[in-house]
Amino acid sequence: MPTAALPAPTVTAPEPGSGPLTLRGITFTPARFCAPMAGVTHSAFRRLVADFGGPGAVFTEMICARWLLREDVRQSPTLKRRPAEGKVIYQLMVTEPEIAARAIERLAVWQPDALDLNCACPAPKIRQRGAGCELFADRPRLEGVLRALRRAWPGVLTVKIRLGRPAPDWRETLLDRLMLFADCGVDAVILHPRFTDEKLKRRARHELFPELVTRTRLPLLASGDLHDAATVRRQADALAGVAGILVGRRAAVQPWAFRAWTDPGFMPDPLETWRRFLAYVREDFPEAEVFPRLQTFTAYFARNFRFGHELFRASQAARTAAELEARALAFLERGPETLREPDMGGLG
Repeated sequence: MPTAALPAPTVTAPEPGSGPLTLRGITFTPARFCAPMAGVTHSAFRRLVADFGGPGAVFTEMICARWLLREDVRQSPTLKRRPAEGKVIYQLMVTEPEIAARAIERLAVWQPDALDLNCACPAPKIRQRGAGCELFADRPRLEGVLRALRRAWPGVLTVKIRLGRPAPDWRETLLDRLMLFADCGVDAVILHPRFTDEKLKRRARHELFPELVTRTRLPLLASGDLHDAATVRRQADALAGVAGILVGRRAAVQPWAFRAWTDPGFMPDPLETWRRFLAYVREDFPEAEVFPRLQTFTAYFARNFRFGHELFRASQAARTAAELEARALAFLERGPETLREPDMGGLG
């Protein structure tokens, strides 16, 4: 009697970003990162994220290299990091090769775990300065900056990019830049797959990753619209070859997003979380700088509640940190209903 065939074993591919990523001897576990966000990923926010645990590393806000040359780097709240934050990647805005080495030398006091060159930011003020996506478009200047950074920095060096300008030859330009990054000694590339001028409401084109991972020897990290484990699993085929995942606005809304990735349903006490953030900001920043950071955080945080528009409006109407604190606490102390899934509409 013939032997019945055994069923084929089920092979489950690891979830993108779940494994470790090792670059120049530094291992990031898991390869899920809290993305750089202007006005958000300062030390106080990174501490809050670290309190809940989960990311393999956290990015700073984008730091202007020229500003670094005149800042008191040891005292600057923008630059500080605390051991509790874990691994920290400092993102730089560098517009010319001549200042790269001096900027890195001044930043060394904080012992970055990696440096990231921003070649993605589409904000008009950044573009006017020849940085972000404008640097990506200027190949000779980009090469000069990259080679200067690589000479001055022996550690992990990454580059964050978009797809470039939506010209007919955008794909050729993108592939050219990937080759340039490899030639200049970059260790990994973070790709936010939107064109330069596309707002976050436009869909990120993750379907490009299967081709792109075969066209470069560098690890590619995916960014854009990757809010949680369910989102990544839905994109599993497109993201199968990427080396890591960046989570941005979801972490701004829910600083515990990385904890919830492996602990579904986790939800800390909203009132205690907001109060803790306020304490961290006041510890790090002078009072005059507390208000804008508190306002930004509260606007994102409001998306966790069924009637969060009330908290959002209250935060935008406030004119001082004390006024915002009073309004936010009045809302949170009522024990507002939280949403199972926050409203992420338009955040990217």
